[in-house]
Amino acid sequence: MKPFIVANWKMNPVNERAARVLFGRVRSKISGVRGVEIAIAPPFPYLAFGRSSRSFRLAGQDVFWENAGAYTGEISPAMLKDLGVRYVLLGHSERRRLLGEVDEMINRKVRATLNARLIPIIAVGEETRESQEAVPPVLAQQIAAALKDIPRRMLRGIIIAYEPVWAISTMPGAKFDTPDHATRRAIYIRKILTKILGVRVADTVRIIYGGSVRAKNAGDFLAHDIRGMEGLLVGGASLDADEFAAIVRSVGVESRR
Repeated sequence: MKPFIVANWKMNPVNERAARVLFGRVRSKISGVRGVEIAIAPPFPYLAFGRSSRSFRLAGQDVFWENAGAYTGEISPAMLKDLGVRYVLLGHSERRRLLGEVDEMINRKVRATLNARLIPIIAVGEETRESQEAVPPVLAQQIAAALKDIPRRMLRGIIIAYEPVWAISTMPGAKFDTPDHATRRAIYIRKILTKILGVRVADTVRIIYGGSVRAKNAGDFLAHDIRGMEGLLVGGASLDADEFAAIVRSVGVESRR
């Protein structure tokens, strides 16, 4: 399975021109890189700018759980699909922490995303740093709640993004995670998924890592021989086309021209 790299632009850039330029620069910089799957999650107003690209897929930064109706300010799965979106990022720590998003809401969004035949990228992660051995119960709680009462057959091929809040660069006192620690968490998450979904379905789920990823450490998070992290969720570094392209190249293969 190819490494999966997701660029989460969050609420950036601040205008249409800058968004078009960033799309263009990323497209140019990653051209020629093979052996890696790429998705870009821009703010909703900019999704159409990346629609025609063959270099990457589009991802939504969120979605509502209804396809239409009196829901001011929301965007539906049907709207995202019409814009060419393939993936939807759900349960990001910033939405949980700043907007009060709770497990029940995330579960409804996961179900709506799957019903629209889109692929959810479900973010989970603890707020405080634990020891290498200690496993925070919040990981199991978040995963179980997100997948609650959804048929196993619908959950084949979903993506879990492990993003420890304490490692996010925008958080006060953020600390860098290590590839070894991240791999341990990936193994634990796989065990949780196996318990909930069974071996066959759990084996189809990709687990990716997010948390202050840069070109200098990106490859290390995916380098373990055992099945650990299978991709990266890139935040701030994805707004720098050169840095993001370097991340992509560090885990992909440069094709000859």
